[in-house]
Amino acid sequence: MRLSTAFGVTLREAPGGVEAASHRLLLRAGYIRQLGQGLYSCLPLAHRAITKIEDILREEMNRIGGQEMTMPVVHPADVWRRSGRYDAVGPEMARFKDRKNSDLVLAMTHEEVVADLCRTEIRSHRQLPQVVYHIQTKFRDDARPRAGLIRVREFTMKDSYTLDRDAEGLARQYRNHYEAYFRIFWRCGLPTIAVGSDVGMMGGSQAHEFMYLTPIGEDTLVLCDACGYAANRQIARFRKPEAEAEEPLPIRKVATPGARTIRDLGEFLGIPESGTAKAVFLTAGLDGGLREQLVLAVIRGDMEVNETKLANAVGASWLRPAEDDAIRASGAVPGYASPIGLHGVTVVCDDSIAASPNLVAGANETGFHLLHVNAGRDYEPDIVTDIAAASEGCACPDCGEPMRTSRGVEVGNIFQLGTRYGDAVGASFLDENGEERPIWMGSYGIGSGRLLACIAEEHHDDYGLIWPASVAPFDVHLLPLGGKAGAADESVRCAEEIYRSLRAAGLDVLMDDRDERAGVKFADADLIGIPLRVVVSRRSLGRGGVEVRFRESRDADVIPVERLADELAARRAKLLAELDEGIRIPAFG
Repeated sequence: MRLSTAFGVTLREAPGGVEAASHRLLLRAGYIRQLGQGLYSCLPLAHRAITKIEDILREEMNRIGGQEMTMPVVHPADVWRRSGRYDAVGPEMARFKDRKNSDLVLAMTHEEVVADLCRTEIRSHRQLPQVVYHIQTKFRDDARPRAGLIRVREFTMKDSYTLDRDAEGLARQYRNHYEAYFRIFWRCGLPTIAVGSDVGMMGGSQAHEFMYLTPIGEDTLVLCDACGYAANRQIARFRKPEAEAEEPLPIRKVATPGARTIRDLGEFLGIPESGTAKAVFLTAGLDGGLREQLVLAVIRGDMEVNETKLANAVGASWLRPAEDDAIRASGAVPGYASPIGLHGVTVVCDDSIAASPNLVAGANETGFHLLHVNAGRDYEPDIVTDIAAASEGCACPDCGEPMRTSRGVEVGNIFQLGTRYGDAVGASFLDENGEERPIWMGSYGIGSGRLLACIAEEHHDDYGLIWPASVAPFDVHLLPLGGKAGAADESVRCAEEIYRSLRAAGLDVLMDDRDERAGVKFADADLIGIPLRVVVSRRSLGRGGVEVRFRESRDADVIPVERLADELAARRAKLLAELDEGIRIPAFG
């Protein structure tokens, strides 16, 4: 491609309010343009890079037996109603009506469609297992799009689906995808880790997220460097400090004027925060968010409530802080609350509460607390489970060593869905004995645009992008430079011959044939980030060839023109081999 005819221009500065380096550089280098909030056009440079990414996705999906197909982006609402997700999913799902007043949705994902296809296409155990996938547009009306392609509303995703006879088959397919995803990310030049994650609206029994560690990430990860434990903070476990064993003591009310917080209470009574029971009231949306229920989370005072764990414990679609009027209506007093004597509230206790005797809790009376409160004796929780949030320095649940936290961007996810979606539409198969059995599904996603942005975030310097050879929009950036009288013509003529010969050799070439100063061409070449650069100038031709260098290096070699195609092909092959040799697949667990 000739830069003089390229659709899209480079910018000296990015628009205001751009924070992420990837967003800034993709805008400045002419890769993307914003149409609206969370809506971006991918210009030719970005389209070529995303096509390379999607080619890698196809290769790795085909390697594990995937069959590519295409499914609609517009779905009848009824397929989502059958799975229960039409009502469970909030405003992020775009709902609309057609001219016949039929309810439709824009696809967020395609589990329902695949399950419906299973109902019509799968009959016998001989047709299983299967892996199908497509690369298709999705829409999620995200409330907070940010960081360019990192978090958008419309995006392209490779989503694949596995279909199996039983849980063991699903587990094998899940592991195949786990390994394929690491190959994909390494081939794209992006280091990632896999962490355990919440199944969320997808449902199922197990999920992993593939995370690119970066300060711009919105997810908090909890990691143990000693044994490799890794989880999203939403579900991360940790070893909780054990309370000292004591015999339950008689409950006693004491005056605690002004002690509305755990810190105030501990200082007033001269006790550690671990000796208190913290009460956190929330309103939960149950039955797909159609019914509201007041929930009281009780946790030891030295810990914080993890709302994802709490929502899962009570089966809530959403949680929000409860209003004071609702708290008082249950019999509690804000700032001095406990689960004792309440009504119309679901009480969920962290397992640390059940294991900690004689805690200080609110007396449900302004200015008073209760000493020696014991769960099971003084009140009966509705649910006892882990609802505590892990944090920096918490003990690893597996080895006990202190853990650290890190920020990350989710670039892929995998889910063991089980039989939920097939059961909802009546999809099944006949086994060897002619008996009807459910189909076990798995779901696996990677967003190609977000992956492009994360690669840009990882591979850049102060001057611009530095694309890995596997995903670069072009293999070679060819820069003919002018000079004194006659030199410009000589450089241009030579560059035109090189352009044709490199393309004939199978290399993708971007030639900067613009009538611009050398400094402008060099600056734009650095910004665009093609991995191999060829400079044709009077000086280089006088030295017997053209200058060749890697984008990230300032050192150039002079290569004779007749050897150029072979040299560039060899250098590109070396860059690709280094990516392949770097592939590391962590043990699954």
